[in-house]
Amino acid sequence: MTDQPPPSKSRRAFVREAPETRRAALIQAALELIGEAGYRGATTRAIAERAGVTLGLIRHHFHSKEDLISAAYDAHMSAMSDLSLAPAERKDLPPDQRLALVIEANLTPPVMSERNVTLWASFIAQIPNEPGIRTTHDRTYLSFRDRLEALIAETLSAQGRAVPADELRRLATSCNALIDGLWLEGGACPTGLAGDDLVAMGQDRIGVLLGVTLNRF
Repeated sequence: MTDQPPPSKSRRAFVREAPETRRAALIQAALELIGEAGYRGATTRAIAERAGVTLGLIRHHFHSKEDLISAAYDAHMSAMSDLSLAPAERKDLPPDQRLALVIEANLTPPVMSERNVTLWASFIAQIPNEPGIRTTHDRTYLSFRDRLEALIAETLSAQGRAVPADELRRLATSCNALIDGLWLEGGACPTGLAGDDLVAMGQDRIGVLLGVTLNRF
């Protein structure tokens, strides 16, 4: 009897990726394409090619392109909120220093970038037509504002100042608007202002608004 040759060792075993991994790859591909070419550049075919999957796999994980885009926006905004508010969780630091660092995080990379402004503009333009994007926008905006408001309240309380709830809400909304404006300015025109200048302006203006000194940090 002739011995059969052993199975070739060069044949790779097939590994099936977890559904969560494939879904995350599609979301990442959508964000990359929107960041590079805007909303219209993120066709389902281009997303599938970028993620290295078939069009059928997109339909398997998402009901529609709009469903995928909404999920991508949700993932992007959640990641940006976590990055920009990470210093607020530094319980080893006093609240005013944490607030100063939150302002810095919002006005420096990776949160502030030309790509993120492109993503923001692309998604915002779809709000009138896409209920899912509007829902995500409202939820993430309110979540950021509320967390900023809590940090402002902590900062003022540490200085012995009790501020009524309605005034805290106005302060948080105003501070958020200042941060958003400087973020948009710096991200859309990265050569116009140095990052340190934007951070200093943000800390100075918000400090004046709150009656605290933040730029010393």
